[in-house]
Amino acid sequence: MLSKISTALFVAVTAASIAPLAANAQGTVRGAEEGIHEGDRAAGPVGGIVGGAVGAAVGTVGGVLGVEDRPRFRSYVEEEHVRNYDYAEPVRAGVVLPEDYTYQEVPERFHVRPGYRYVVINHRPVIVEPRTRRVVEVIE
Repeated sequence: MLSKISTALFVAVTAASIAPLAANAQGTVRGAEEGIHEGDRAAGPVGGIVGGAVGAAVGTVGGVLGVEDRPRFRSYVEEEHVRNYDYAEPVRAGVVLPEDYTYQEVPERFHVRPGYRYVVINHRPVIVEPRTRRVVEVIE
């Protein structure tokens, strides 16, 4: 019984200690790789297993558009020659954009939940929730 509790505690502490390290990872695969490396270094084989899972999860999170898809999406938007709108205020998640902008569909190949649209604001693609016109992600 004590052994099971010790193992569970060890796994929990290991996961908590390597999560910040994995947070710097970019993308699912890279996140898993870095998580395995950091977890193994910090706590041996069990830490590597936990680190891989935590790193993959952290690497996947980060926005509507996956980290791996961002460069391709920027290229796609540039190739489409979508109109740029100049916006006087800083554009960030949560900002509600004007009704009179033209919002484009995000193609399925970018793995964004159906329904989201994009627009180019101050020469940066911006993912928008179309019903509210609220910015959900600015693609840097």
